[in-house]
Amino acid sequence: MRFATYSFEGAEFYGAVSDEGMIALNGNFPQWPTLLDAVQADGLAALAKAADGKAVTHTEFQYEMVLPNARRILCVGVNFPDRNAEYKDGSEQPKYMSLFPRFASGFTGHNRPLIRPPESPQLDYEGEVAIVIGKGGRRIAQADAYDHIAALTLCNEGTIRDWVRHAKFNVTQGKNWDRSGAIGPWLVPFTDASQLDNARIITRVNGEVRQDDVLSRMMHPIRREIEYISTFMTLEPGDIIVTGTPTGSGARLDPPQFLKPGDVVEIDVNGIGTLSNTIEDEVL
Repeated sequence: MRFATYSFEGAEFYGAVSDEGMIALNGNFPQWPTLLDAVQADGLAALAKAADGKAVTHTEFQYEMVLPNARRILCVGVNFPDRNAEYKDGSEQPKYMSLFPRFASGFTGHNRPLIRPPESPQLDYEGEVAIVIGKGGRRIAQADAYDHIAALTLCNEGTIRDWVRHAKFNVTQGKNWDRSGAIGPWLVPFTDASQLDNARIITRVNGEVRQDDVLSRMMHPIRREIEYISTFMTLEPGDIIVTGTPTGSGARLDPPQFLKPGDVVEIDVNGIGTLSNTIEDEVL
């Protein structure tokens, strides 16, 4: 079962995704106005039960960022061995992970355009798996980490490359341009460790494979990410952790290849699905 946030004729809904369309569920659960509310209430199983056997309510719709009111989104940077080598700075595998925040306003939904701003032509792609916390906690042990995941989704962690170099110790300003990235298309409930342990990320730009790697090669595995992050902050239901991108982003190609209007970027992960976005210039 998959769950998405979507819109139709100016109204926003959430519901179950079927091959024929969407099954709206928000009307069944007035106590959960948004999909985030359902996640925070550990309600995905109830949504699945409500959708079972129910007819499609929308065949025409637009996907929205899957949790558009997410309160906290943390991203893990430089988390694959080859990705660290791309920086060509002679550094060894880092002992601690790099982290930075992103905000929901920086993301759009599946089949929607990523927006390239007039201030920079250096819009880049980063294909990643994102986890959604279902059970909060502090100082979570790695052995228990997967018990705290409610669902999985995909992220194109779109980045304005020259803006991440505006300061010495932070990348926030290059990572939060409005609608520069995407999260979706949907949430897939997390029920088995193999959904992450056997996952493979493939990123294509205009059909060309640019990134291709497996999560098992991460320098800081997802269990460790949850342990480390929950050491300094209490994780809460609905928090999103964007777990890291493989080598092959456009900035690291020779010559660099940044995204331009008309390009199509696809992030594909087995067992989760495909997140697809086009590119458009911002209309001022």
